[in-house]
Amino acid sequence: MKFYFLSPLLLQKIIWIPTRLILTIFGHLTIRGSEHLEGVQSPVIFAVNHSSEMDPILIPASLPFCSRFSPIFYASRDKSFYQNSGWRQHIYGGLFFKMWGSYPLFPGLKDYERSLANHIQIINDGGSLCVFPEGKITPDGAVQQARGGVAYLAMRTNCTVIPVGISGVFRTSAADFFAGRRRITVS
Repeated sequence: MKFYFLSPLLLQKIIWIPTRLILTIFGHLTIRGSEHLEGVQSPVIFAVNHSSEMDPILIPASLPFCSRFSPIFYASRDKSFYQNSGWRQHIYGGLFFKMWGSYPLFPGLKDYERSLANHIQIINDGGSLCVFPEGKITPDGAVQQARGGVAYLAMRTNCTVIPVGISGVFRTSAADFFAGRRRITVS
């Protein structure tokens, strides 16, 4: 295991129990299809619809505590992308993101090899990756058109792609969540 795997592995494991418990109690978390992961070897690319800021937390929380896919790494925007995003600019793209396992991609280069260099290296080092093919949170709750990064990563690294659908989190407020008015499903 590479040294840079340590921080996301520890952080994702430390919060697994409270996160799973909170999601189950307040979000009525249902996990479907995990039996399809039996026999699938790591690393993999989880291709996930993006409907909430909760999505990156839901993926590791939906896997078993001792999952062979842990830690999960993420594709994110560079810190400069979040400069005008209120409180998010202090967390997104910075040290916490990197500790969680998020590494920036570089959009607009018109070259997937360079845009996804961090993620190609992560997969080559044996790390599983979570990618949101839509590139951003859906504005209307519907799945948006996917971009080509996941297909390129799969082709370039010969890695298995696991499609994941998350429902029940679009426009979830803290009040809705903690009042138990949501039913979160990860398929």
